Amino acid sequence: MTRTILAGLAVAVSAVAFVGTGCQSTGIGDPCTPEQEYDPTFSGFDEHEVSTESESFQCQTRLCLVNHFQGRVSCPYGQGWDKKALKVTINSPATAACSTPGIGTPVTGPLDKTGAPVDPKNAGEGVKPQCTDRTADKTVYCSCRCADISGTQNGGNFCNCPDGFACTQLVSSLSAGSDQGLTGAYCIKSGTAFGASASSAIATTCDPCGSGGLKCGNASNNGGS
Repeated sequence: MTRTILAGLAVAVSAVAFVGTGCQSTGIGDPCTPEQEYDPTFSGFDEHEVSTESESFQCQTRLCLVNHFQGRVSCPYGQGWDKKALKVTINSPATAACSTPGIGTPVTGPLDKTGAPVDPKNAGEGVKPQCTDRTADKTVYCSCRCADISGTQNGGNFCNCPDGFACTQLVSSLSAGSDQGLTGAYCIKSGTAFGASASSAIATTCDPCGSGGLKCGNASNNGGS
């Protein structure tokens, strides 16, 4: 399943070809925070989906890619449906609950008409923690469209991926009414492609109380800044 978030007109998504010769910066790979994370009712991304956020003013490429990522960039450890931080124990530093980037509004997740979390007992974790094998630095960053669904660069404006990135097919189809010019391949960090083996491996999530490399950020500042 593929979701596409279009901020304004999407016609300029690939309006510029980023060649990236020599030491010229293309902006590909720069970190970005998806617009959805500024919405306190947004509970996070699904690792089985791809999101192409066009018209991102955070990116030189004007596109923020979310490539099979779970949770929120701004909240690596997630939080429960009761809006309390996950993984808080007596012997470990408490993680803050999730909040919107910069503004710091508490993240509630979807709410019903009474203002309560939707199906709280069935929802489990209101915001899932990031998967340790697909943390935000590996999966959420500025990118660009490098080929169409046929693997060619015909009939449109495309970019060439810089060293350390691979041109990979990500978006095969979009919902009716979406800009079909967003289908095709995008530049992703080499070695981060999501496949059957990666899907089955997503079982370990970021845990501030864990050991062996499971910590994925500042435990005392789960999100917000």
